[in-house]
Amino acid sequence: MSDFRWPRSQKDIERIQSERKRIAVERALQSPFWKRRMPTIDLMRLDDPEVWRRIPVLTKEDLRQIPPERFHDEFCIQPRTRVVEYWRSGGATGRPLFYPRSAEDMQTNLMAFERAWALIGATAEDCAHISFPLGVHPVAHLYARAAINLGIGTVWCGAGSNTPSETQLELIEQLKPTLWLGMASYGLHLANLAEVKGIDLSRSTVKKLLVAAEPLSPVKREKLERAWGAEVFDHFGMTEAAIVSGEALGHHGLHAFTDLWYLEVLDERGDPVADGEIGSLVVTALWSNSMTPFLRWSSGDLVSLSPSGGGEHPWSVFPVMRHARRTVGFFKVRGVNINHADLEDAMFRDPAVVDFRAEVYNEGANDVLHLHVETRTGAAERIAEMMRRTFQVTPEVTLLARGSIAKDFEANVKAPRFVDKRG
Repeated sequence: MSDFRWPRSQKDIERIQSERKRIAVERALQSPFWKRRMPTIDLMRLDDPEVWRRIPVLTKEDLRQIPPERFHDEFCIQPRTRVVEYWRSGGATGRPLFYPRSAEDMQTNLMAFERAWALIGATAEDCAHISFPLGVHPVAHLYARAAINLGIGTVWCGAGSNTPSETQLELIEQLKPTLWLGMASYGLHLANLAEVKGIDLSRSTVKKLLVAAEPLSPVKREKLERAWGAEVFDHFGMTEAAIVSGEALGHHGLHAFTDLWYLEVLDERGDPVADGEIGSLVVTALWSNSMTPFLRWSSGDLVSLSPSGGGEHPWSVFPVMRHARRTVGFFKVRGVNINHADLEDAMFRDPAVVDFRAEVYNEGANDVLHLHVETRTGAAERIAEMMRRTFQVTPEVTLLARGSIAKDFEANVKAPRFVDKRG
């Protein structure tokens, strides 16, 4: 039986945060990187918000200023001989970063993923088909290793670049998993491929979908649930931490593990927003910091955080997070900002749209939005008109043969859905 280390109350969480914030800062001060950037602060007063906010926020661009060959010596606080694995940062843009993890860190990180299984009611009676990409990015193998610790069956497929999607559909039919895990976009891709092949996924043994690694809109959730005939659970994490929050039985939002990660939601000035308001997420690792001291890490996500609504489950003590969107991710076309998530929702609201890819490029002095779309019924003119009404931009629309986008998807960790070719 796993020890999930659930806190008993909000007071328990506050005590843990107070104790572990000081340890987090003390460990950070062992890092040459942090020694240079840390102001003089009173370690006895870290619970004072004014003192805590004197610590500068850390961004991925800050870390990219460190040459890769110097990263360990500059940022990390234990020798290389204490590293047990490396994690690749999951960003789709910029130079990827690779974070070392110690055995001590991994105890906390695996326990966080074990909690993630508990949230959705998974037991040893279940078998999980895991379609997150398998590689240096950790999400797939962490879900799988945590599942094994709990006696849950596992099928380590990885994404389409690890195991062809057609083979994955065959394995779902043969091995009869009850759970499917992966990025929502890949779940939709499998459903589209199944439709083309005459396979009805809603009649499969899969009853729950656990998705992570990209924002999940209500439209995408509905499309997934309809295609798979299964209940969707959204989880949220990052390579700089582990699983940070997750949707649980009852679907009351994402329960944030604030005993493992100290979370701040800040406005553009760096001040805290009110409970329930949207701001930028800043994360401090309270336990998983014996190798990489992630202190006040800006995750690049816009979220809200609300107090716990209570309940009978052990995770009911945690506050509830709602993920708005990434802070990056929009096209500016002829002076109009088109958020990628809004564009995706607009496209997927049309039941005729199977999949799409959006590109922006220059043609003379003009920006052109070009949509490459797979549909069930054609309707290029209707799509163009919908875009004009919604975003005041009329796109070019090219209809593709079914399965065209899937071929590109297979070779990518994250779906290449939005491409800006303007340089």
